Amino acid sequence: MYETPVRKKFTFGWKGALALVAGMIAGTSIMAVANIFSMFVLKDNLQYGDFYMIATNAAGFLGAIFAFDYLIYRPQTGRKLNFNLSTMNFSTYLLIFPMMLGMMFIAEFVTAQIPVTGPFFGKYYKFFSDLMSQMTNDRPTLILLAVIMAPLFEEIVFRGIIQGGLINRGVSPLKAILLSSIIFGLVHANPWQFVGAVFLGCVLGLVYYKTKSLLMPILLHAFNNLCSALLIFYGNTESFSESLQVSEYVVLGIGIVLFSAFYFLFMKKYRIQYSKNP
Repeated sequence: MYETPVRKKFTFGWKGALALVAGMIAGTSIMAVANIFSMFVLKDNLQYGDFYMIATNAAGFLGAIFAFDYLIYRPQTGRKLNFNLSTMNFSTYLLIFPMMLGMMFIAEFVTAQIPVTGPFFGKYYKFFSDLMSQMTNDRPTLILLAVIMAPLFEEIVFRGIIQGGLINRGVSPLKAILLSSIIFGLVHANPWQFVGAVFLGCVLGLVYYKTKSLLMPILLHAFNNLCSALLIFYGNTESFSESLQVSEYVVLGIGIVLFSAFYFLFMKKYRIQYSKNP
């Protein structure tokens, strides 16, 4: 009788981390060389141009993903890097988006408790604010970067590769979700985005682990970033409480209720149907 061959699973460790970092450095270095060539030959500095920003972002993540694919994934599994992008039944979407919104409200409250003044935080916050202000004000560019590219590339790396590879390595799902979320927060390189990224990463990691579809955290990540973009566009702030002109404690309370209720339904009440990882 013919037996279906067991497909080897990839794992994530220090070699995988080196591959991701090396690939990202290689990708961004190519764009840096291209800009140097443009400056000296074409007399045009591309550094702050929208196209250059988009291309550099894509080059960095694609370099990291390709490096992991060729150096780690293919030698371990014998096949190309791929992830399950299956859609879920409609009830799943009705559970995960309110749960995500609740976590966003909670994360906003916690982030607001981090000081923005003082000898350390004041200077750091000013540096961070000035850095963010240098980014493009072009709305289509911001939407492309934050709502399309960031969710796609970051979920492949942090949930698909890091979290998935840690679980395949034998790390408990809880630890894998926490570790990938903390790494996700650290790469944002500032305490204000770190907190939100860790909270966000935990929900994204949980949803990915339960559904086994990378499409779900990609959509939730895009939803989170779209909300932030719309708040900035129309309220000049990323704060729900400021935009809605309500107390931050009201936002926290709504967040706790939303997250708790839909987390319970997601985890206990409904059996989520999913396809197995390829």
